[in-house]
Amino acid sequence: MRKPEPQPTLFAAAGLAHDAPHPLPDRLRPRELSDVVGQDHILGPDGALTRMLETRTLGSLIFWGPPGTGKTTVARLLADATALHFEQISAVFSGVADLKKVFEAARARRETGTGTLLFVDEVHRFNRAQQDSFLPVMEDGTVVLVGATTENPSFELNAALLSRARVLVFHSLDAAAVEKLFARAEQIEGRALPLDAEARAVLVRMADGDGRAALTLAEEVWRSARPGETFTAQELQTILQRRAPIYDKSADGHYNLISALHKSVRGSDPDAALYYLARMLDAGEDPLFLARRIVRMAIEDVGLADPQALVIANAAKDAYDFLGSPEGELALAQAVIYVATAPKSNAAYVAFGAAMRTAKEAGSLLPPKHILNAPTKLMKSEGYGGGYQYDHDTPEGFSGQDYFPDELGRQTFYDPPERGFEREIRKRLDYWAKLRGERR
Repeated sequence: MRKPEPQPTLFAAAGLAHDAPHPLPDRLRPRELSDVVGQDHILGPDGALTRMLETRTLGSLIFWGPPGTGKTTVARLLADATALHFEQISAVFSGVADLKKVFEAARARRETGTGTLLFVDEVHRFNRAQQDSFLPVMEDGTVVLVGATTENPSFELNAALLSRARVLVFHSLDAAAVEKLFARAEQIEGRALPLDAEARAVLVRMADGDGRAALTLAEEVWRSARPGETFTAQELQTILQRRAPIYDKSADGHYNLISALHKSVRGSDPDAALYYLARMLDAGEDPLFLARRIVRMAIEDVGLADPQALVIANAAKDAYDFLGSPEGELALAQAVIYVATAPKSNAAYVAFGAAMRTAKEAGSLLPPKHILNAPTKLMKSEGYGGGYQYDHDTPEGFSGQDYFPDELGRQTFYDPPERGFEREIRKRLDYWAKLRGERR
């Protein structure tokens, strides 16, 4: 069976020479699928790929996950496990001409009885037409396509391509998986990482779920340590100049974290909300983007249950605009705490949506004539303004007249809950409904 070609990948079983002149991630690359860590949901005993390999057949796949989670490694090992020729291209450096050459070589190889596993790194970077070019060779079995992407395939890949491939999600490595990599690295190196317990935990967090980064950081630690030296957490961060958290503001990380922040606020969990706010600020997110989102949360999820929420969210936005970073970030934190701890109601949000749907369905229905102004004699003779009652002239300041178009009839959109300030609004609406019924 063909051995995998040397390639800078991330995890591995032990067994290579200690003095191999390769970076640590290369020396610890897996030689078998069972050596890959952190992806048990697809490579464990009941994993999707494990079941697929038991049949010795492989369909086209899309690997979706963050960098450093083993996508390239697994693709290479899959080719080895299924006796397929491994061919790798990158969408960053390849065009139509390159694809044609790869497809022609795969057809020729197929004539000799050898199949091809075509691994396409960053497949989402191919345009729609280029993605379509894979369809014929996937359908006739010329290649088994394995595409890797860090972007959400639902948004970045053609529906036709997705319908012919199974999407497998690769997870960021958790702390236990990163620790397993460090243990393997220590076995290969024949020495422990020169870190105290707290520093080791910090190094795990620095890796941010990226196995390749974890091993690169470990290698940097060994390079930096003098004989007999053990780093504390503070010393480790000084030596490594702690890299920024992996966070692409234009990609899924951005949307995932803002979603987590919004749902934590909606769920009235100020601690979780502060955590996600801090993560996004630490990663370099635009604070004014966060301020706008907090305003939106105050409108959508608090609404009139606490009218002050919108006031405070707007004030935080203005305070940040005035103070800048880092002082203004505290105003955003205070707004997040206030909105998260405010009583929740989406009644206004729901009411507006219902009103918009009704307005679109009703079209151009005229309001009832009694609430229309009559600036001319002709309009007055047509009934415009006739019978209108000025609410302030009534004892309760409420006339109880109907204001919807006659053809539409009275509608109810806003249904405030018995929470926060909307409890008072509910009392008013019930009182006016009672008066309206009496006057009818």
